[in-house]
Amino acid sequence: MKNTAPPITYRYQNQRQCLFMGWVDSVYKLLLLLLVASGVSMGGNRREPIDIWKSKYSKFFYGCSERGRNFAPAKREQSSNGYLLIAASGGLNQQRTGIIDAVVVARILNATLVVPELDHHSYWKDDSDFVNIFDVNWFISYLAKDVTIVKRVPDKVMRSMEKPPYTMRVPRKSPSEYYLDQVLPILLRRRVVQLTKFDYRLANDLDDENLQKLRCQVNYHALRFAKPIQDIGQRLVMKMRKMAKRFIAIHLRFEPDMLAFSGCYYGGGEKEKFELGEIRKRWKTLPDLSAKEERARGKCPLTPYEVGLMLRALGFTNDTYIYVASGEIYGGEDTLRPLRELFPNFYTKEMLANEELEHFLPFSSRLAAIDYIVCDESDVFVTNNNGNMAKILAGQRRYAGHKRTIRPNAKRLSALLMKRDKMDWDTFAKKVKSCQKGFMGEPDEMKPGRGEFHEYPSPCICERPLVDEGSNHDEDHLLEQVPVKSKAKVPSKVYEGE
Repeated sequence: MKNTAPPITYRYQNQRQCLFMGWVDSVYKLLLLLLVASGVSMGGNRREPIDIWKSKYSKFFYGCSERGRNFAPAKREQSSNGYLLIAASGGLNQQRTGIIDAVVVARILNATLVVPELDHHSYWKDDSDFVNIFDVNWFISYLAKDVTIVKRVPDKVMRSMEKPPYTMRVPRKSPSEYYLDQVLPILLRRRVVQLTKFDYRLANDLDDENLQKLRCQVNYHALRFAKPIQDIGQRLVMKMRKMAKRFIAIHLRFEPDMLAFSGCYYGGGEKEKFELGEIRKRWKTLPDLSAKEERARGKCPLTPYEVGLMLRALGFTNDTYIYVASGEIYGGEDTLRPLRELFPNFYTKEMLANEELEHFLPFSSRLAAIDYIVCDESDVFVTNNNGNMAKILAGQRRYAGHKRTIRPNAKRLSALLMKRDKMDWDTFAKKVKSCQKGFMGEPDEMKPGRGEFHEYPSPCICERPLVDEGSNHDEDHLLEQVPVKSKAKVPSKVYEGE
């Protein structure tokens, strides 16, 4: 029997449509009852669906970041060109990109890197140091063959300096040549140089593939979280696994600052406009944006409700277990309620480890690190935005074998969601599947030069050798069907929606 579930609508106090808060219409309750009773996967038809939990091609790829034989050992501290101090900037994952690139820049300059200083002054006001978030000894020892790293500039060197360390800020996405031409002469002259606001200060594409692979070594191997964070993160993963064989982790960026920065509007009337407008004043250089145009361009984060609709349309049933990673959600429980009702098995770190989290609560970066661990270990990772955490996790999951990672095709989905009350559920679900082709974390989404390196680390992903003669014939045939689109000889087909 064909599923003819009615559309889902919301209303706000003045009866205007609101995308994320307010009361639930009776048709919404009816839809939930119909879905639960029928067990319909919301796929739109009864043909066998794809495996929405993992790509059937993922087993043919793996992370590979070993440098070539011509990659010389690191310069010893005494024979390096000087000491490089780095002041990272932003939230945890923005700072992570800075730390990764700091190691590579130190290698380019033949400098000794001092363990990077984390940002204590940004919006998040987290005074955690590197040692509070990452395993600093592991970081130093793991990279010892590539870059010499120390915890501080030796006192003897500091006393011998005629002037304090030279401080400078390099332009964003500067190539290797900039560092050699502009930074190295100062380093040789002054012995200690500090680079400030160090986030995305190194070019995305580097000619030396060994340097790109060094980025992967830092990101996926050297940056291991500190033991207290690692322990609680793994305990949360174990709790999720005890409840369900597999689960989805959803990274919801729907905090007030995120929405204010986006310039988007979500139907909350003058109250929303005033509250987000006041927050937006913190950024003095932000241009005035048209909320309607930003939504049409796909720049507005999906609401929790819209994320839930997307997942149900893709085929995830209401008994699926989800872990929600987020900060303070704008609108609170009213905003989250629709997602909870679409997926009743709804968990957060606060629900799974309330007392254990007390020590971490004053530190937003440590809380974000805990969420990072659970999201990385999940069977499916979903994001409603394309921020730093989403990009880095997407890249890490590709490196781990293209684990299923779903990011919304926001431009097409936004237009579709605005029209959802004009179509039946089967039609809506079919259109969502069509929208999401190419946004499901399949191997063929890795195209040379696409996006940020941290999201698409193509030089660090290799193809497994073709199977031997005694292998399964079906797998050999499967490989023959996969088109060639990148350095890897066997990327996968595009996502088949149904």
